[in-house]
Amino acid sequence: MAAHRRHTRRWPAAIDHDGHDYLSTAQVAKVLGIKRESVYAYVSRGRLHSVRIAGVRGSVFAVDEVEALAGAGVRARPPAGVVERIRTQLTSLSGDELCYRGVPARELVSRDFLDVARLLWDHDVPAQPSPLDDAATTHLRSALPHTAGLLDVVRIAVDLAGASDPLRYQRTGTVVATKGLQILEAVSSALPTVRGDVTTGSYAKRLWPKLSPLSPTPARVGVLNAALVLLADHDLAASTVAARVAASARAGVYSVVAAGLAALDGPMHGGAATAAYRYLHAALADPVAAVAASLRAGERIPGTGHRIYREHDPRALALLDLLARAGGGTRVRAAVETIASASDFVNSDLALAAMALQFRMPADAPEAVFGIARIVGWVAHALEEYNESMLRFRPEGVYVGKRSN
Repeated sequence: MAAHRRHTRRWPAAIDHDGHDYLSTAQVAKVLGIKRESVYAYVSRGRLHSVRIAGVRGSVFAVDEVEALAGAGVRARPPAGVVERIRTQLTSLSGDELCYRGVPARELVSRDFLDVARLLWDHDVPAQPSPLDDAATTHLRSALPHTAGLLDVVRIAVDLAGASDPLRYQRTGTVVATKGLQILEAVSSALPTVRGDVTTGSYAKRLWPKLSPLSPTPARVGVLNAALVLLADHDLAASTVAARVAASARAGVYSVVAAGLAALDGPMHGGAATAAYRYLHAALADPVAAVAASLRAGERIPGTGHRIYREHDPRALALLDLLARAGGGTRVRAAVETIASASDFVNSDLALAAMALQFRMPADAPEAVFGIARIVGWVAHALEEYNESMLRFRPEGVYVGKRSN
């Protein structure tokens, strides 16, 4: 083949199709002297274009294009700043099962939330760090406008905790994990109280009076603890990628968490739990009518289905089971069952909404619980990312705008 003869390198046998020669992914990797994963990195940047040919398994690439790339001197040099794979030992999602460091999350729901944090962080940390200074907490609450929601308080508490720590840029493992606990404590102490404070006990028990006016019975607190455990991490969700990008730039752990919270603040991520709450709340009066109206309008019911899970969301199953055993919530449970019967399955957003309604929590409590729980995951991912190459998240844009003459 002429394309092969023009090149000094010995080329593998190409695939002839419609008068053009193509190479498989493995062949391209061999020619360029790179990993197979790097081939797809070039595709994502528009420097290679993949083609599908009937009867040929996988993508193929035009020989001329590969030759041009090879001639540009890119052999053995993957695209700078492109992360092909983010390797993690934290969370696996396989077969509708969620595991933390190889342990199914459903088996961890009875363990204290902070114990699960230590499992994910893999570092020994104090049992209970000191909370935010009382004066700082009082000032924070008084400065917030009446429109501020629970997640607003969480974000500001994280920033305040960071600003109060002169050593916030430390990145050694145990120190970062300890600061993670301090962040959780700062958040809990900063949230306004709904009923009398509980200053001792598990993290979930101390968080309870910030969310619900009901008494903190063991069963109720157990549900909240389970929610925190089940939402602690979920592989590379958008907010976790944002957190890892910040950690890659060597931001301190407070800023890493702030980056995660920023990405969480949107209707497609953390806000999905609030949407599920509003839908479920409106459906309590007549669940069948509410679901029928959604079906008639062709609208997706909030809190149902998932991009990753195919048959069920293990977090929702575990949380709804504990809610049923906690007693009460008959109307909430009936509404959830009606929604489940008309959809593929309910997800963790609807389960959080059910918990909030059953325990008389405010409408933005599901999103706040989600954010507080995920702080643990972001800290864990920061600990991993600090051990990777700096600034590895640096893709190059494919410019498609006007060019100068």
